[in-house]
Amino acid sequence: MTPPVITAEPAGANGQRSVAVAGHGPWWRRFLGFIGPGYLVAVGYMDPGNWATDLGGGAAYGYTLLWIICLSSCMAMLLQILSARLGIVAQADLAQLCRRHSSRRSALAQWLLCEVAICACDLAEVIGTAIALKLLFDIPLSYGVVLTALDVLVILWLQQRGFRYLEAFVMALLGIVFLCFAVNLLLAQPKWHAVAAGFIPSAQTVTDPGMLYLAIGIIGATVMPHNLYLHSSTVQTRRFNTSEDGTRKAISFASVDIVVALCLAFLVNAAILITSAAVFHTTGHTGVADLEQAYLLLGPLTGAALASVLFAVALLSAGLSSSVTATLAGQIVMEGFVQLKLAPWARRLLTRAVAIVPALLVTSVYGDRGVTSLLIFSQVVLSLQLPFAMWPLIRYTSSHAIMGRFATPRPVAWLAWSMMSLIVSLNLVLIWKTLAD
Repeated sequence: MTPPVITAEPAGANGQRSVAVAGHGPWWRRFLGFIGPGYLVAVGYMDPGNWATDLGGGAAYGYTLLWIICLSSCMAMLLQILSARLGIVAQADLAQLCRRHSSRRSALAQWLLCEVAICACDLAEVIGTAIALKLLFDIPLSYGVVLTALDVLVILWLQQRGFRYLEAFVMALLGIVFLCFAVNLLLAQPKWHAVAAGFIPSAQTVTDPGMLYLAIGIIGATVMPHNLYLHSSTVQTRRFNTSEDGTRKAISFASVDIVVALCLAFLVNAAILITSAAVFHTTGHTGVADLEQAYLLLGPLTGAALASVLFAVALLSAGLSSSVTATLAGQIVMEGFVQLKLAPWARRLLTRAVAIVPALLVTSVYGDRGVTSLLIFSQVVLSLQLPFAMWPLIRYTSSHAIMGRFATPRPVAWLAWSMMSLIVSLNLVLIWKTLAD
């Protein structure tokens, strides 16, 4: 039996049908050809924007909020599976479908809102990467912010090589993040029976205002709106059989890919909270929520300087991998909504410039202490954009006119609508509390 054919060809921004996959043979060999898009999406669920809420939750309340991370990950899996189904069946991404099924004015408004969200996401990545550069190499934050613009060279080279190289680069960085926190978990020595208890839902999460605020923050920072556009496009990079049976198998493989990838993202987020709970909460450092503060305390409290180094390396890897997917999502959104094409390097510099300017201003005026506030603000902006991406996704995947017999079953659609209502309600509470503070 010959091995599956998996090739990488130079492709454009989206690389549609540029990766060949085996049409027959053992299921695991066919599945290998579909591995990749899910990991590009998983990056957004463990980017620097998520770290502050996970650190704060673990330091303040121990392992209690682990069930919230689990719940938000399950929500994300459902949304991303719907996104993959949409791209595979409709052979169009969410942005393209929004343009086709909306008025020109509405499509333009949706595009602008999405661009704001992508810039906010990129802002979190700029800050996270700059902090990591400071922690590892003692580079001032303002210089680190400027240096983040250089990753355009890496991204440009990867896109010229082919989509498979882009996926491999991101997967390698995610592997580094996972390994760093696996080692840190061993160094933190958590109480595993307490960890297991943290996955049991607690009524205190709702009754305690502080815990509720952090729980909302975890959910609000987890589901990234640009990932819904990104995933519906990247699944189209696979050159699968478009017959009914081939489409059904592609949906199955893509669903497994995203579930496995988001399980990895869940483990990373859970590891951040568990490490924070074991190291900070149990030693009385319940106010730790700042990335730099966590770095400075990890080594002394665990008794191993390696813990702090691994934390910073993981942060740098998360920031770099998120930069790649933010650029790709920006290209997909721009081309899908308004059919405007820019060279990858031009798109990257434009997006990064929008993120660098506010980061430079904050670091210049407020110094390091203003960076955490800016990081939290970027997550609030993402929360505002979320319903504008969820609404069309659920609507289009439930449409028989678009999806045919692959339309979302009614019970699943109602679950998605209910989930959207919950997320939007919690995000509104988060926004209100953030503005009130």
